[in-house]
Amino acid sequence: MKITIVGTGYVGLVTGTTLAELGNTVYCVDIDAEKVEGMKNGKVPIYEPNLEEMFLRNIQAGRLFFTTELKEAVSQSEVIFLALPTPPGEDGSADLSYVLAVAEQIGEIITDYKVIVNKSTVPVGTADKVREVISAKTDIPFDVVSNPEFLREGFAVKDSMNPARVIVGSTSEKAKNIMAKIYQPFTNTGVPIIFMDEKSSELTKYASNSFLAVKITFMNEIANFCEKVGADVDKVRLGMGSDDRIGNRFLFPGIGYGGSCFPKDVKALAKSGKQNGYNFEILEATEKVNKSQKIILVSAIEDYFGGDLKGKRIALWGLAFKANTDDIREASSLDNIKLLLEKGASVVAYDSVAEANVRKILGNKIDYAKDMYSALEGADALFIATEWPEFKNPNLDLLAEKMKGRAIFDGRNVLSLDQIKNTGFYYKSIGRNTVKNFKEI
Repeated sequence: MKITIVGTGYVGLVTGTTLAELGNTVYCVDIDAEKVEGMKNGKVPIYEPNLEEMFLRNIQAGRLFFTTELKEAVSQSEVIFLALPTPPGEDGSADLSYVLAVAEQIGEIITDYKVIVNKSTVPVGTADKVREVISAKTDIPFDVVSNPEFLREGFAVKDSMNPARVIVGSTSEKAKNIMAKIYQPFTNTGVPIIFMDEKSSELTKYASNSFLAVKITFMNEIANFCEKVGADVDKVRLGMGSDDRIGNRFLFPGIGYGGSCFPKDVKALAKSGKQNGYNFEILEATEKVNKSQKIILVSAIEDYFGGDLKGKRIALWGLAFKANTDDIREASSLDNIKLLLEKGASVVAYDSVAEANVRKILGNKIDYAKDMYSALEGADALFIATEWPEFKNPNLDLLAEKMKGRAIFDGRNVLSLDQIKNTGFYYKSIGRNTVKNFKEI
């Protein structure tokens, strides 16, 4: 089948590459000519494990193409996926201007039946809006489908090739048959395809992400309470996760959630609720708790240094909002850097993947290290902000040799208490006992 993907951001590029891998001919459209030219030459514009191999394979196989010409791509395709940004506005609502602008263009250029698929995360009722915009421009028959993505950054290729389920929102039998054909390689292996109306499909995505954000936030509150009463959040987490009604995923405490999905989707669903006369109190509480959780360790660092961070040098390991991505949107590292700088500390950061993106925002406000250990030179404390695998088993003797101070603040609980005891380090994590006993070094 011939398919057009409009938008080559994270969702669009992964979706387009996956659909090409399934044997379709895919045309990826983007208005950024430089980006398109780079992709034509085999340059993947985002960091995502295992994506580059699949990307190059499908270009070489003649199944994956890139263009700035929407009309050219649409004319050759029966199905058009909209994978466009829906950033939050100042009031938290999703900005649909990109989606609706492209819908209007599609209405002006189609000459035969098309299936328009909303792949972007959009509020309930967006399919109706897209339908209205296109109908105002053409009498050519078309259908609008909601087909939300459920990709985890860092695992997107795995998730795209092994989905837990496929959600298709449509009331058109013709469109449903076409979507079933696209996803047949998955359904043949037992992956369920769940058909529903467009509005239910749109809400499914928001409800899923918001529920996971609530789950993370609840676990962070449990972790904070563990510290008050002397419980160990790791043991509580294992006890909770063994209950199959709860499950063990998204129970890891830390310095809050970030990224391109959870913060945006929680805000958008809460705003959508207000617009429809409903108040999502649990989502408002989730946002509030997450905001304070992201910077919860700064006060601990401040307390450790007697309430004054002026002149202190903090080494920061990790800038991405999570491991295995270069995405720094809503990253907790940025909130902590801002607050540490405001309190008079200096920051030297290391992240081999996300550094370039942070440089675009912070420039020379902080220093950048070439590796995780050089970041420690003369540091008064180490702050771990991202759970990169390389941080999980550091050479603690080398840390002691390079650091000026002996304090570690672990915002992702990447180190175990057994690793750190009797090493001479003060060690503060989330929801676990603080290691305060020192040995002579």
